[in-house]
Amino acid sequence: MATFLLEVGAEELPASFVDEALAQWRSRIPASLTEHFLTSEAIELYGTPRRLAVLIKGLPAQQPDREEEVKGPPAQAAFKNGQPTKAAEGFARSRNVELSDLQVRATDKGEFVFVQQKIPGRPTAEILTELIPNWIFSLEGRRFMRWGDGDLRFPRPIRWLVTLLDDTVLPITLVNGSESCTSDRTSQVHRVLHPQPIKISAASDYLASLRSGFVEADPEQRKTKIQSQVQVAAKELGGSASVSPDLLQEVTNLVEWPTAVVGKFDPDFLELPAEVITTEMESHQRYFPVLKQEDSTELLPYFITISNGDPTKSDLIAAGNERVIRARLSDGKFFFDADRTIPLEDYLPRLEKVTFQEDLGSVRDKVDRFSKIANRVAGQLQVNDAERELIQRAALLCKADLVTQMVGEFPELQGIMGQKYALTSGEPEAIATAIFEHYLPRGAGDQLPQTLPGQAVGIADRLDTLVGIFSLGMLPSGSSDPFALRRAANAIINITWSAKLPLNLDRLLEQVVADFSENRSTPAELLTQLQDFFLQRIRSLLQEDQIDYDLVNAVLGENDPEYTERALKDLLDVRDRAQFLQTIRQNKDLDTIYETVNRASRLAQQGDLDTVQLNPEVVVQPKLFQQPSEQAFYDALVQLVPQTEAAQAERDYQKLVNGLKQIAPIVSNFFDGPQSVLVMDSNPDIKRNRLNLLGLLRNHARVLADFGAIVKG
Repeated sequence: MATFLLEVGAEELPASFVDEALAQWRSRIPASLTEHFLTSEAIELYGTPRRLAVLIKGLPAQQPDREEEVKGPPAQAAFKNGQPTKAAEGFARSRNVELSDLQVRATDKGEFVFVQQKIPGRPTAEILTELIPNWIFSLEGRRFMRWGDGDLRFPRPIRWLVTLLDDTVLPITLVNGSESCTSDRTSQVHRVLHPQPIKISAASDYLASLRSGFVEADPEQRKTKIQSQVQVAAKELGGSASVSPDLLQEVTNLVEWPTAVVGKFDPDFLELPAEVITTEMESHQRYFPVLKQEDSTELLPYFITISNGDPTKSDLIAAGNERVIRARLSDGKFFFDADRTIPLEDYLPRLEKVTFQEDLGSVRDKVDRFSKIANRVAGQLQVNDAERELIQRAALLCKADLVTQMVGEFPELQGIMGQKYALTSGEPEAIATAIFEHYLPRGAGDQLPQTLPGQAVGIADRLDTLVGIFSLGMLPSGSSDPFALRRAANAIINITWSAKLPLNLDRLLEQVVADFSENRSTPAELLTQLQDFFLQRIRSLLQEDQIDYDLVNAVLGENDPEYTERALKDLLDVRDRAQFLQTIRQNKDLDTIYETVNRASRLAQQGDLDTVQLNPEVVVQPKLFQQPSEQAFYDALVQLVPQTEAAQAERDYQKLVNGLKQIAPIVSNFFDGPQSVLVMDSNPDIKRNRLNLLGLLRNHARVLADFGAIVKG
């Protein structure tokens, strides 16, 4: 078995592309090998700022021989009067077989010509030589470039190519206009520590060869080394490093031979908010801040940077970085001091000059719109006057920091600086907190707002964005979602669920759309689009919460407006019902009622009882009963009514399930016992009476879910 190495050497690649490229190869290369009937024992992927590499172990010397059946032209076109036509001759020639090898076989679409071929396996080296250019140039990413005078596109110019099958170079030439790059066994290693190229004797020597040239090609090994060095350095400083996973991943792809370098800055800068210093370090300089202790927010006047240079020059590297951070923090202090010379509220007029969206006006216009929405949210939540005032004040001020100098320089500090400036302006802490929280969650896995003003303003802000952008017809499609509308809707739902807010989203959408559509086009289509969009997000979030797909269908209904309207009117209820269904599926309670409810529901479709009636005394006539099983069924339904009503009012659906479990044997006797009845009686009044009994049972079960959507376990 052979080992194959492909290394694509380039000028310094964007850090994000290294991860993207390796992820694409991780799926595409195995699929490509399988498509060409090649197996392997292991596929290992490596990447640094200057190279992408794949090491494929356990490759056979050639493809296995195989038999292949090939379908040709229709028999009537291939043969006339039993003689082959030009169509048959052409097909035989294209497959390199004799006419006598052709077979006529019947298919669903008539008779066709087939040929059974034995195809000898091709050498692996030959196949790899064909596949390599496609592996390289099928990679996708942002900001690809051309270089030289050719048409090849890659994030950075390709400078060398290593293609080794064991110790043999596979000949590949990439032609780019007047330039070309021909594969060999020569690789460039560390620019500073080993400027001379190295020769790789065999594919299996790859990692060791690069390490001899001060290149660690394995990203996981580099990451581990960086983490270890950073924490050791921080411990020596008497603190603990703050290691952001995203920054760690980025730095891993910026260096080939990492060395932790410690720098320091003037302790006077610690008067700045910690978030400002951390943002300066992480976002702009790729430094790791040093905390006084783990889980603390207090910083020490040090930073740790990861150098890709000569470790013996660490002092010089540190001094250069110290000069840079001193200048950055000086700017930050200037912005911080300048911003605080006026109250936060005085920034509001400047929002009129900041465009939110060309057709939706300024950010100040947006603030006015979602302040009104926040007031509607407050009304639904029945807050007191003091809470309503806090919500309105927070809505008014929450975007003011967008026009401060600090946020202009560091947009990622929006909300954070608003909170700081609100406090220095004398605003209550509740308002300052809400200004920060209304941006939460900022992404998947982020914290959610914990205060009512933060929750209400966050919901209102996102609803305004959704309604406004939807009104322009700019709906998300596929992976395109430039306004992060999916994330906005997810946030509204998650905030509601987490805070247990009794929010009627359906009514809120109607009100917001009506307000927004005043003097505009009809709101009906816009409202329907938003309702459908939120239902899609609820479905997605429930499935992410490990709720089985059929149980999600059961609580949302499949083309059942009663369920979809109910879901939007009570987000807490739809989640509770979904989670409850998952629980009773796991503890088998669902099995005890599933058959009974489904059998009753299927037959009830033959009747005309509406789906909301629960009281048998209204729609069933006991005088028409012919068997004791009918009376028992009726009596059990009467007893079930208060259980169902309590389950719905308290969202304690175990009470309903307990009632359905009690009624199950009674219904079984109604269908199949010694006192069973024929539901579809020839007497239309008796038939309707019995169908109403079954319809009532279905309706009680519908309070929990549409059992017809549930797949039997």
